[in-house]
Amino acid sequence: MLQKFLNKKEASQKKKTADNELLLENITAKLTTERNIKLIWDFRGPDAKKIAEHYLIHLDEFIVREKLENHKTGIEHVNDSYVIAYMTLSEKGMILVRDSLKPHRGEYID
Repeated sequence: MLQKFLNKKEASQKKKTADNELLLENITAKLTTERNIKLIWDFRGPDAKKIAEHYLIHLDEFIVREKLENHKTGIEHVNDSYVIAYMTLSEKGMILVRDSLKPHRGEYID
């Protein structure tokens, strides 16, 4: 009877160890994968759309000049007087863009 109890306890501990190792692998994988970031420039006022469209040209020129990869640029109309220009890129390229172009804000995206 005691042996049966010890065997069950040992099996339970092995399962917990295996579960913990799997959890650790998942956490490590998430920490080592590069996340994508959306850098955002806000434009407000009656000319917000024109200014954002013009700024988008500069973003695209910067991408070509710096040879950035895995990026996307665009504008989003929030309302008539608020438009954003944005660039999505990997975390790796974010520092160069942040320091050079001074985005107003940024967010992680999936």
